[in-house]
Amino acid sequence: MSAPGRLAVLAVLLGALAAPAAAMTCSFTSVVGVAFGAYDVFSATPLDSTGSVTFLCTGGSPGPITIDLSTGAGTFGQRTLINGASSLGYNLYLSATRTGSVWGDGTSSTAHYGPTTPTLDSETTVTVYGRVPAQQNVAAGGYSDTVVVTITY
Repeated sequence: MSAPGRLAVLAVLLGALAAPAAAMTCSFTSVVGVAFGAYDVFSATPLDSTGSVTFLCTGGSPGPITIDLSTGAGTFGQRTLINGASSLGYNLYLSATRTGSVWGDGTSSTAHYGPTTPTLDSETTVTVYGRVPAQQNVAAGGYSDTVVVTITY
């Protein structure tokens, strides 16, 4: 084999033996639920509130991430806060206007947060905008729901 052939083989072997870059990892550092407070069934104004998710990505090369929210009780069309047999409709959004796409998992006309490329080694906080539509006739009491937050990278 000629010298150029040996160099080509050597280059291929070095490429195959090179250590892969460390993979990026991401995790939530804080999740603050949306707490609506007292709901007035007679008010003509929707009840708005916010929560947040904070994440941190480290290591490797930054790549795209998405953050999804589950339906919780109900559907993406209308999530549901539950108190025994009573329910109160609400939804979660990426936009402060609380219009447009519901924050979900990309199905059923919902939106993801992202895809976006995070800044490595720096926490990022994303606001969750919640709204309870006005004039729902519900019984007094404490209502709650559980929504799962997932980061995909």
